[in-house]
Amino acid sequence: MLRAILVLLLVLVSFALLSTASSKSAELPIFNGQTLEGWTYNHGSPITSGWEVVDGMIHLDPDESHREGQRVGNIITVREFENFDLSFEWKIAKGGNSGLKYRVRDFDGDTRGFEYQICDDLNYPKLLTPRTSAGSLYDLYEPNSEKQLLPVGEFNKSRIVVKDNQIQHWLNGRLIVSATVGSEDWKKRVSFSKFADLPEFGHNLKGKIMLTDHGSEVWYRKFELVEFLSDTKKPQDVSR
Repeated sequence: MLRAILVLLLVLVSFALLSTASSKSAELPIFNGQTLEGWTYNHGSPITSGWEVVDGMIHLDPDESHREGQRVGNIITVREFENFDLSFEWKIAKGGNSGLKYRVRDFDGDTRGFEYQICDDLNYPKLLTPRTSAGSLYDLYEPNSEKQLLPVGEFNKSRIVVKDNQIQHWLNGRLIVSATVGSEDWKKRVSFSKFADLPEFGHNLKGKIMLTDHGSEVWYRKFELVEFLSDTKKPQDVSR
């Protein structure tokens, strides 16, 4: 009898723990490693060329993308995401440029969002500033001295953590960008950026995830996204 009661108590405790955990966060697959299900072109149509899945990776073939003289464009998730911890790996062709945008929304017909810059800093043919280099919060926050970018041909490990107004960018296990949306520092940086004409930029707390087509060959893999569903840990408390 006592043993049966103990077993019942263990079952109840386990159920309670699972219920608590599921109310706090949930792992959401945004890429199944086989198809581009859950993604569309930026304008909403199915993906038919340029972007493909190769060996479990999302790959942009610039030759295919520009086959008719123009880029096929960015691809974007069907779903929107709010507070999350996203990890992924990427590599870029020599001199290449791409980017992963998040909390993407429409601003009067112009699709904008925060951007984790993907770039070959060493060989990029155009002028780069710290705020437009790899790992930056594009045109807003430059990476700090902890940044260690791997050379072309190797996969870099990136991580983005967003919780309410707090943003973090990680690169190869190091925290390289921290920002607070709406702070005085944020407002000042926006006023001197390409987003100066968008006073509401960054104030939306949810949006889609986008991979950009800047005409460079790029590979993305090993996406892992955990969404915070309730008032859980601050970004600085979920580092790993």
